[in-house]
Amino acid sequence: MPIPTIEPPVDAEPPQRHPKAPGPGERTREHHSQCRGCADVPGSLRIVSWVEDDGVSVRSRFAVLDEHQGAPGLLHGGLLMTAFDDALGTAHTQVVRAAVTARMETDFRRPVPVGTTLWLRSRVDAVVGRKVYTSGIAYLGELDGEVAGTARAL
Repeated sequence: MPIPTIEPPVDAEPPQRHPKAPGPGERTREHHSQCRGCADVPGSLRIVSWVEDDGVSVRSRFAVLDEHQGAPGLLHGGLLMTAFDDALGTAHTQVVRAAVTARMETDFRRPVPVGTTLWLRSRVDAVVGRKVYTSGIAYLGELDGEVAGTARAL
């Protein structure tokens, strides 16, 4: 079986907001009550997301705490990937109600210190049948701050 690509094909359709998705400026709902990304449960990242003006993008906030460390004083890389998986998954819920990640590619640009607020911007790039192509950027401290990493997913 070939590895799926994360690049949308040239004939991909532009994303259309699902009629039941939250509107621009509204806070998104948690994926489910035990989600380790967005729910308020022990061990979760407690990511909070809002819908951007275009209706198919979201901005998410993640407060990096001591419990999220990998190397001393730094966010564990796997938890940055988890944050991206949650944020990109939140973006896809703007166009389809249920899906899971088939493939995700993450580029780490710089270490994320504990005590930082990480902002993630994620969007749906294209849709082909059941396939939803998403991408995102993580910023240190503020939206459009220093880039901590990027991700793309299918």
